[in-house]
Amino acid sequence: MPRNILILGASYGSLLATKLLMAGHNVTLVCRSKTAELINREGTEVRIKLRDEPNHRSIFSRYLPGKLDATSPGDVDLSRYDLVGLAMQEPQYTNHTIRVLMIKIAAAELPCLSIMNMPPLPYLKRIPGLADMDLQEAYTNAQVWDRFKPGLVTLCSPDPQAFRPPEEAANVLHVGLPTNFKAAIFADEKHNQLLRELEADIDAVRLDGHDVPVKLKVFDSLFVPLAKWSMLLTGNYRCITPEEPQSIRDAVHGDLKVSQSIYDHVDAVARRLGADPQDQVPFAKYAKAAESLLKPSSAARAVANGAPFIERVDLLVKLISHQLGMTNPDIDRTVKIVDQKLNERIEASSL
Repeated sequence: MPRNILILGASYGSLLATKLLMAGHNVTLVCRSKTAELINREGTEVRIKLRDEPNHRSIFSRYLPGKLDATSPGDVDLSRYDLVGLAMQEPQYTNHTIRVLMIKIAAAELPCLSIMNMPPLPYLKRIPGLADMDLQEAYTNAQVWDRFKPGLVTLCSPDPQAFRPPEEAANVLHVGLPTNFKAAIFADEKHNQLLRELEADIDAVRLDGHDVPVKLKVFDSLFVPLAKWSMLLTGNYRCITPEEPQSIRDAVHGDLKVSQSIYDHVDAVARRLGADPQDQVPFAKYAKAAESLLKPSSAARAVANGAPFIERVDLLVKLISHQLGMTNPDIDRTVKIVDQKLNERIEASSL
């Protein structure tokens, strides 16, 4: 039976949307009106490389079994949907029309699957060691999450690396690293059955007889998505430098000893909260993957392009580390550099 999925965010969200469409489910992407018009007219194009093939394939939504449409936030009819995907950058949820939609989603008590790097606050409240911590400083506007019931919000680690090619239209996404989405379970088994149904349907998809990478994997542990934190603190946020941004590869491999120290520290923070070492990704595996990440992270590109706000997983991890008594000078230094660059952008925009 086709499920109807609402995904907030048409850029990175189009990757998960494409996998759901290939599995026969229906997706609505929430985005700006001009982007919605483009998608409703032409569909989406996701470029992905299949295993053992040298070149990327273009997967066009208009040729897939599921139905895709796009809409602006004010025109969403929530009664249509079984699940909401949260795929916008965390600062975007402060937009007035998005905030109004979020209030409606919370009131409708729809299960929400976040594929943001920044975990929604209600999800963190599901982890006993974090439930009572003061973490609101890390969010652009923490009040966005006040109405959500923690059990209805889960986190899916956005491990696949993808970006919009700057020379292409807003309906094109290029997948650079086709790894899996790793989702933690909801509190309600009914919602978990839905997640596992989607997992199985996506896993069964074939393209010209070939397996298609980027699966949805569902885990019982709440800590599996937190494995991404070590990667973000070691690579993505260290792409932001006092000068020009650097690639993820250079951030990681510029000084492997420091990189492993940061990585291991963030892993230790997660274990202190209750993560099993088996929930985590070995540093060597991440460092190997980073060799192919030749562009700055999306956070670094956003700062370089003048964004005054970005997702602050770096600050979130710092706040957690300090409240656990596990400070780390390299993480504190990264947060200081990011703070400085964002303050420069805020000051420049006020002139």
